[in-house]
Amino acid sequence: MLQNKSASLWHALSGASDLSGRFLFGAEASIALSDLVAGSALYGRGEELCGRSVLVTTTDQLATASALIDLDGIARRIVLCPPDLPFEHLPFVIDTAAVDAIVSDRTIFGLGTSRHLIFCPCSWQIAPGNYERAAQYETEWILLTSGTTGLPKMVVHTLASLAGAIEPGSTSTEPVVWSTFYDIRRYGGLQILLRAALTGKSLVLTGAHESMADFLARAGSRGVTHISGTPSQWRRALMSPSAHLIAPKYIRLSGEIADQAILNRLRSVYPQARIAHAFASTEAGVAFEVNDGIAGFPADVIEQTPGVEMKVKDNSLRIRSAGTANCYLGRQSPILKGADGFVDTGDMIELRDGRYHFVGRRDGMINVGGLKVHPEEVEAVINLHPEVQMSLVRAKKNPVTGALVVADVVLKVASQSASRDMHALQADIVLICREALSSYKVPAAINFVPALAVAESGKMMRGNA
Repeated sequence: MLQNKSASLWHALSGASDLSGRFLFGAEASIALSDLVAGSALYGRGEELCGRSVLVTTTDQLATASALIDLDGIARRIVLCPPDLPFEHLPFVIDTAAVDAIVSDRTIFGLGTSRHLIFCPCSWQIAPGNYERAAQYETEWILLTSGTTGLPKMVVHTLASLAGAIEPGSTSTEPVVWSTFYDIRRYGGLQILLRAALTGKSLVLTGAHESMADFLARAGSRGVTHISGTPSQWRRALMSPSAHLIAPKYIRLSGEIADQAILNRLRSVYPQARIAHAFASTEAGVAFEVNDGIAGFPADVIEQTPGVEMKVKDNSLRIRSAGTANCYLGRQSPILKGADGFVDTGDMIELRDGRYHFVGRRDGMINVGGLKVHPEEVEAVINLHPEVQMSLVRAKKNPVTGALVVADVVLKVASQSASRDMHALQADIVLICREALSSYKVPAAINFVPALAVAESGKMMRGNA
């Protein structure tokens, strides 16, 4: 049985009792986990990277995963670059993290930094390893999140903090194949990579240019049993004709509020699956998981979650645990933890009938004549309409109130008929909003749109008009 307190990812895999038939599956290739233990993705140059601060910037997730397994415990610091980081921000990342080596599957020109950098190619094609793999460092893992200035915030973790919520490997002989809609270069996806690696299970990764339909078909063909994503990613998956090609036993939602509509829809489409929604963030780590199929979480979760301390202050959820990040990197970075060691998540919650409900982000509220509206609260009501697939609530400037609430709505395929009375449907959606919400929260306009933009992070892209 693997333990989740291994010295490194490589040591976790090498300590597995049986890796036969276990793979990392990419869109165009696959790697046997046993080959990762025996070889190297760094063309035999891993020894040059010992003790260095290494930026991993790749186009292919398969190359990313193999490089991370190679580097953990060898590099002093791993800086994990998400695929959508603007190129002009790379010099800031390199300087802030004191990067002195870059691992990539592509050639990079014109970085505009004065630092001397070693460049090491990586690939999903595994070559024989030829250096000592004894873990020499508790490698720092640096994950990037979006910053308020446009420059990314850089969050400092260790393998121990990243893996704090991962159970030791099970002795069960039941096959488990993990997958995720997330990119593994972000916290949510990295959690799934670690779950697979630390328990010796196979993992199916998305392809950079792969459609949702093609990915679902490939995931189904690989026998995926456990799969995670944001609610927005799951809504997109359920719109695909290939949604029926997977038959998961475990579905996990995180990264956004899991409203009752998406929980109900997943239960309807995948009745055999255990459906969980988890609260986690890059800074706060994984806090808890809810398995009862109801939006929100029971009030006693605050007091009775082993290994995690939580409290509510000014309606914001605050968390302290071994899984929280250490700090933000950089001299000018904000303070990540309060003096008491708690991370203020900025996620606002309300207690209703013994259950806490997430209502939105503190920094995402719409101001309607001095009254605050959480877009996510309105979306949760709209999404309950039987003909709605997903919705995005946003502000529209107004000279009288400062802003009005408007909603962009994607209908289910069956509701998009040309003969459908759209004016009646708009009125119906407004009616359910009036029945459930205060008048100032009711959308002033309902716009039917063919799709909603989802960012690389898996979350809906929000903006005001």
